[in-house]
Amino acid sequence: MRCKKIYAAGLAAAITGFATLAVPNLANAHNVAAEIEKVRVATEKYNDVNVALAEGFVPAPPGHCITAATEGLPPEWGGMGIHYINPKMLKITATQPRVDGQATHTDFLKPSILLYEPRANGTMKLVGVENLVFLNAWHAAGNAAPPSFAGRSFDTMADNTGTENDEAHQFQPHHDQHVYFAKSANPMDQLRPFSPSVTCEHFKGAGGGK
Repeated sequence: MRCKKIYAAGLAAAITGFATLAVPNLANAHNVAAEIEKVRVATEKYNDVNVALAEGFVPAPPGHCITAATEGLPPEWGGMGIHYINPKMLKITATQPRVDGQATHTDFLKPSILLYEPRANGTMKLVGVENLVFLNAWHAAGNAAPPSFAGRSFDTMADNTGTENDEAHQFQPHHDQHVYFAKSANPMDQLRPFSPSVTCEHFKGAGGGK
């Protein structure tokens, strides 16, 4: 709506890019920041999680709050939060043994996944959004390369059965792209799989914190 083999070719390249992206091209950084701001403004209504629920968004199974640490990755990478998915927008066709669907939706002004951080007072803070396209559906639509946002290709995610973690988070193989709203010196950092500004410190269990 996201770590060993989780991002296949994508994550390794993205993480390696931390150093090379440290000094962004100013014009490009402005454009990326502007695109992210458009998304933030378009999704402001979801700051109230009840609005999201009323529009059909639900916690993605199993309802966990995801951090880099829980995925066996460096804790300093931060977190993703709780993913609230819109099954209708994702065109979900199955939930077992993995969530599958026909989604090819890439409009970030109307995202199919919302990212929430649980707060100490029990409320939820909208920290970003995400779009996800299932590989089979994306390829069936005639696409070879992953979609992109603000010049960045979506991450490719598939579970690696050789690891303990479920890198695809109970979803079938897919491309996904996160967009975080907390500003960074380099706006491209706001498009990485995890955000250092997101924490699950106050998570109270599956689906909790609503």
